[in-house]
Amino acid sequence: MLTNLSIKNFALIESLSVNFKDNLSIITGETGAGKSILLGALGLVLGKRADSTSLKYNDKKCIIEAQFQISNYKLESFFNENDIDFEKDTIIRREILPSGKSRAFINDTPTTIQVLQDLSEKLIDVHSQHQTLQLSDVNFQFKIIDALANNSAKIESYQRGLQLFNKLSKELRNLKINQEKEQEQYEYNLHLFKELETANLQVDEQEEIEQSLDKLNNIEEIKLNLAEAQALAFNDEIGLQALLHSFSGNLHKIAAYSNEYKELSDRIVSLKIEFEDIANEVENLNENVSFDPVELEKLNDRLQLIYNLQKKHSVSFISELLAVQEELSIKVDAVENSSAIISAKENEVKKVAVKIDKLAKIIFDERKKAIPVLIKKLEDILINLGMENTRFKFNLNHTHNYFSNGKDELQLLISANKGTNFGELKKIASGGEMSRIMLAVKAILSEYLNLPTIIFDEIDSGVSGDVSQKMAEIMQQMSENMQVITITHLPQIAAKGVQHYKVYKEDIDNNIVTKLKYLTDNERVNEIAEMLSGKDITETAIEHAKQLLN
Repeated sequence: MLTNLSIKNFALIESLSVNFKDNLSIITGETGAGKSILLGALGLVLGKRADSTSLKYNDKKCIIEAQFQISNYKLESFFNENDIDFEKDTIIRREILPSGKSRAFINDTPTTIQVLQDLSEKLIDVHSQHQTLQLSDVNFQFKIIDALANNSAKIESYQRGLQLFNKLSKELRNLKINQEKEQEQYEYNLHLFKELETANLQVDEQEEIEQSLDKLNNIEEIKLNLAEAQALAFNDEIGLQALLHSFSGNLHKIAAYSNEYKELSDRIVSLKIEFEDIANEVENLNENVSFDPVELEKLNDRLQLIYNLQKKHSVSFISELLAVQEELSIKVDAVENSSAIISAKENEVKKVAVKIDKLAKIIFDERKKAIPVLIKKLEDILINLGMENTRFKFNLNHTHNYFSNGKDELQLLISANKGTNFGELKKIASGGEMSRIMLAVKAILSEYLNLPTIIFDEIDSGVSGDVSQKMAEIMQQMSENMQVITITHLPQIAAKGVQHYKVYKEDIDNNIVTKLKYLTDNERVNEIAEMLSGKDITETAIEHAKQLLN
């Protein structure tokens, strides 16, 4: 529950701190005194949007803190999921800088506005006058029914399934779209792929072919030079081989006389062996050199094929052609195997659909059982609120469509008087009747939702007399299970509170500020008397106020 609200430099508030307790708390004050400012400040703590216009003094930052006692509400998992330290007395702080930027903290840990909003939904329900319009909102109507039906866990499971269903359905749609697109290019891609596949390209073959062609195109020069080299090597008189043999013999004869002669002899022997090997290889090459016009044509054709493919695919290397071939293979396979892939994806979608359809049917059945209970509770409460002839009808239909909370469509109809036809709520009920219906709804929800705090902002608008007395009693009953804070103009409701606070304006050195104070018993009598009779409080009003308080 909300235990403290501290506000600094916000709107007409310079500095304000108020402690709240459990049960029913009342806030009263003249119109324009600043009750809406309190709710505005609380709204910022709960994640509402902020800007620099919220500041009272533009050169100072605004700080709003709200402290909640949350030990009994099983929120530890929420704090763990958002990496925030859990504290039984949790403090939410919002700071608005003069620049208009804002910062948010939970237990001194910086956080996002979205996290504040998610947490606030678990801590507090602020009901303002315009929120009676929610009664006509189908999602809100479902929320009421599902609370009684205990559908929360089932709907969460359904939503997880629906998220997966939508994801798989999107993937299936994309597969079909891609199949259509790829099918249009399939024949062309297949032709290109087969062309490359038939070419049977090898990574290094272009360089090898170019070298072979270079050799064949210069065969005469190669033959001439090999023959001359062979003659120089093997000529009996002046051949290099014979000269080396003689040179080696001379050194061998003197090798025994000195180590340096021996080293020279050994070196020439090695040179002689290497030269003989080279000369023999030149001889073999010379014998095997021949011009093959068939081979030349074959190599030219192959190289031209490679060049043509490179030009066609705008690449320069065989490795790039092979990459193109792989890419084309994937595209061709995608089309040829798409039917099987699509069929498998369709089966996935169907399996998930079966599961969420089953969940949606369970949700529908639970709603059907809860609706009569809800109608009975609503009508019983409204009898005490002067709407004894009001009747409700919920038309619930199970459809084939998937919605965020199931597969059902809902229509709420109301009849306000005996003998009248049922019609839409917003067309039948007046503002005061809408307020009473909303109070009845909140009273019922308080039995089923584990919500710590609810704030009513003038929910008594448009009612008076005995009806306001009954509304106050309902709020009292609600406050036995949760903290209820009510902003009201009616003395009958104000008198029912356990705690009573007054919002007022004060002129301090020509500076209007909003303040809030906790009323003592005597101050409370005077406040309620003033609500009864106006500024000129009469003895009768004092006595009436005491009677109401007692």
